[in-house]
Amino acid sequence: MSLPPLQNDTFLRTLLREPTAQRPVWIMRQAGRYLPEYRAVRAEAGDFMTMCRNPELACEVTLQPLRRFALDASIIFSDILTIPDAMGLGLYFVTGEGPRFERPLQTVRDIEAVAGTDAAAELGYVYDAVNLTRREIGGKVPLIGFSGSPWTLMTYMVEGGSSKNFSKAKGMLYNEPAAAHKLLDTLARTTIDYLNAQTAAGAQALMIFDTWGGVLTPHQYREFSLDYMRQIVAGLKRENEGRTVPVILFTKGAARRLTDMTDAGADALGVDWTISLAEARRWTQGKVALQGNLDPCLLYGQPEAIREEVRRCLESYGTDPGHVVNLGHGINPDVDPEHLGVLVDAVHEFSAAQLGEAAPA
Repeated sequence: MSLPPLQNDTFLRTLLREPTAQRPVWIMRQAGRYLPEYRAVRAEAGDFMTMCRNPELACEVTLQPLRRFALDASIIFSDILTIPDAMGLGLYFVTGEGPRFERPLQTVRDIEAVAGTDAAAELGYVYDAVNLTRREIGGKVPLIGFSGSPWTLMTYMVEGGSSKNFSKAKGMLYNEPAAAHKLLDTLARTTIDYLNAQTAAGAQALMIFDTWGGVLTPHQYREFSLDYMRQIVAGLKRENEGRTVPVILFTKGAARRLTDMTDAGADALGVDWTISLAEARRWTQGKVALQGNLDPCLLYGQPEAIREEVRRCLESYGTDPGHVVNLGHGINPDVDPEHLGVLVDAVHEFSAAQLGEAAPA
């Protein structure tokens, strides 16, 4: 069955730094706990991973924010830890504590064991969800596929879950760097296959979430995080259905490393809220599009405060092509959904006026 044609390609054109009449906007974690309809589906499913592994449920929660807000892109509902789960580590979630693994990697032998797996082949439920969602969106907006970065996945796989100081994962970088590189290379090669399969299923853009790259020293970041994201980008199929499939890299907490990231081969870089977009543009020298960078806590503000901060964000970037508006990280679960609607509408209103004024007469 052929997939429906795309009606709104503002997001894709912006990632390629092509001129648009207004700025596109989407929100990380836009399908999530801040929506009562999401909480209802999760209650029915029983747990988070059941939702992820059920293509129909994953499709439903992916579509929910599109029904409420005039968003310019959608991102498939899934989790960054699907790859290590498919490697047999036994992913589960503890309420209030986040993800845990039953069998974390503790020895070099453990790392060699996962290197022999074909995890991407075990993730058919993700590809089915991408394909179903793409068809159900009906061409309204593009669908984003995603993965975690190898370093971010490694931290969970070695620590056994979330961590405050990453002592086990970072300790491996100092004490067993060869083992760390073996694991990271395995994860990079698996991620290439995983993302390419999402593209084949219908994803129209790809994003790599390097959630914990910001905890590394500058030289460790380049060696153990950025180099493997560069390897992934080089291995991706960048065209499908007659269009470029843009790639976004996002490292949380690493604004000062944007210069290094600029040459990784991606079309766009995510920017968190710890640096202005004007400064980010100077660091990247106009070589890539930028995505971001509103403070997630802005959505606790009143509507006028939200509108003013959106205006400031747009002015910080300026009128050149290449800015996708987003939060600097995922939306918080206790946010009032109506506040997100204010943000989305303000982006379209203010950016249309800004870009219209800047257009040549």
